[in-house]
Amino acid sequence: MQQPNEAETAAPELSRVLIALFQGVVHQDAKPELWQSLLKLQARVRDYVAVLGLELVLDEAEGYAYLQQHEPAEGEAELPRLIRRRQLSFPVSLLLALLRKRLAEHDASAGDTRLVLTREQIVDLLRVFMPDTANEARLMERLDSHIKRVEELGFVRRLKNEENSFEVRRILKAFVDAQWLGEFEERLATYRQHLSEQENDG
Repeated sequence: MQQPNEAETAAPELSRVLIALFQGVVHQDAKPELWQSLLKLQARVRDYVAVLGLELVLDEAEGYAYLQQHEPAEGEAELPRLIRRRQLSFPVSLLLALLRKRLAEHDASAGDTRLVLTREQIVDLLRVFMPDTANEARLMERLDSHIKRVEELGFVRRLKNEENSFEVRRILKAFVDAQWLGEFEERLATYRQHLSEQENDG
């Protein structure tokens, strides 16, 4: 009987890795076995997704991986986009910036790599930028919707058995880089101007 070769043996494992990547971000701490398969098969994964105009972004030190659209070089044929760009609302993009700043401060001061914030702490970060309102319940509802959106995007994870606590996922560093963070104060001034204009328009 003919024995399967190495590529045939690894095919189901490669399929599991590819399916997980097409579904979203793969985190080492959430799926350690899948993560090991990804490390082992990453060359084949890169070859496979390149055919579709995609690139594998893998940060072994931070423990996350995801797919992004390959941006063609000059003279290179451009393929239809398989991964759409996400348009974030102003409060959600502001919350991501504030969480990224907290993560940088945490990394500079703590030995623990995990940053865990309560819902109340996240609300306090954001509410100072929200327009004044007499309807506190409505404001809390809006802030919770922004937190939920950030959770859906995978930048925070609600802790099991601690309904009101969230871990800030380290993949946030890939989307808000050090250069962007260095311009944080300037961007906050832009946000404040945006809010001021909203209030004047209201």
